[in-house]
Amino acid sequence: MKNKENQDANQQLPDQDKVQEMFQEIAPKYDFLNRLLSGRRDVAWRRKAVSYLKWGDRSRILDIATGTADVALEIARQTKETVKITGVDFSENMLAIGKSKVSASKYSHRIDLQIADAQDLPFDEDIFDSCIIAFGIRNIPDRAKALREMARVVRPGGTVVILEFTTPDIPLLRTLYHYYFFRLLPFIGGLISGQRDAYTYLPESVSRFPSRDEFCQLMSLSGLRDVYCRNLTFGVACIHIGTVPEAQE
Repeated sequence: MKNKENQDANQQLPDQDKVQEMFQEIAPKYDFLNRLLSGRRDVAWRRKAVSYLKWGDRSRILDIATGTADVALEIARQTKETVKITGVDFSENMLAIGKSKVSASKYSHRIDLQIADAQDLPFDEDIFDSCIIAFGIRNIPDRAKALREMARVVRPGGTVVILEFTTPDIPLLRTLYHYYFFRLLPFIGGLISGQRDAYTYLPESVSRFPSRDEFCQLMSLSGLRDVYCRNLTFGVACIHIGTVPEAQE
């Protein structure tokens, strides 16, 4: 029975190569469709998530699954000139757009973008004061490993912030949300991007993602403490926040 349960669970995990290829293909239209399909709520959600990061005058902050660098740029806007931001992603095409945006901004001297896998971060222990991942954790095959990596590279006392789509609890809102998410969004996204599969994958990946409580538990089991979450826009998205323990046991 346990083997079957493990097989079923593994079938729900995203295929890393397929997800990477998908993001490579939709990169040119990614920012435009994010704004259009969310009614620009994605901008407010990122801004709110960044506000939970802990930082000081000389902090280093890590943005995982940075994509086109929206979060990295928002971190720069909300922090002091002396704060440095590192963004990592597995998609070269997404990062190419991100690098262009960073170069055109007044924050280019503070932001460094590079290719990296969230499950195997190329950084030493305890070098960042906080890290964040926005709308990326559901695309990672081994989420627990990625969370452990975040806890490893963030200094004790630092914060780990995760912004992800969820499903509204209110029945009427949930019904409307499902209609939009599973019917309209794939049609509009596919029409504009030419990649309908990518915008079919989005609602499917959200529907398979753990509940808020389950994901909070996963964060705790991965070594974070004082884990809690905050709903956004009636539960369409959620911010999960955890702290790296002061003393690892």
